[in-house]
Amino acid sequence: MKGRPISYSAEELAWLHANHTLPYAEYFAAFIAQFPRDDLTAANINSLRKRKGWSTGRTGHFVKGETPHNKGKSCEEGKGGKHPNARKSQFKPGQRQGVAVRLYKPIGTERMSKGGYLERKINDDMPLRARWRAVHLLRWEEQNGPIPKGMALKCLNSDILNTDPSNWELVPRAILPRLNGGPHKSRLAYDAAPPELRPTILLAAKVEHRARQAQEKVRDNG
Repeated sequence: MKGRPISYSAEELAWLHANHTLPYAEYFAAFIAQFPRDDLTAANINSLRKRKGWSTGRTGHFVKGETPHNKGKSCEEGKGGKHPNARKSQFKPGQRQGVAVRLYKPIGTERMSKGGYLERKINDDMPLRARWRAVHLLRWEEQNGPIPKGMALKCLNSDILNTDPSNWELVPRAILPRLNGGPHKSRLAYDAAPPELRPTILLAAKVEHRARQAQEKVRDNG
């Protein structure tokens, strides 16, 4: 009865210890077959096993390399994942659910980037950054082809929302710091200059870049 200590004979304890690694239900059934008793339940002898510290060696976790017992097996109709209630909440191939539906943007959607550029979604691939591309880059490449390595597009009128290819010029990426006013902002930045001075600033940056390249070439060959 509940609250009354259960006693075991020395023979019973010896058997329980010798067979303590058996699964829960099998442990109880085998014990009762060996020692018929009507005052015990499976929970009773399992509690005894725990109190004695007799570990079964089972953690309930799959060990690396272990094959699940149900691998490759499908549940019966009307059970498990095939139960009608379970089927109602299952994803369908290609179907988006919950938050994914609300947040999903179709290909072709345009948005504003944190830097203020107009972006367009071009695919649903991963990583997420690869899904969006600046519209001015897309339009320029449609007209002129891929941007070469080491080159970048510079907005000519400082209106970065003007994505017309004529408003963007292909320049060496290395001159962008110079156009931004230099590392210490000691020069007049292209975008801060009056429109009439901008062509001169851009030309000076290109000349300076070519001169630096020439110096590096002489040094490498010397």
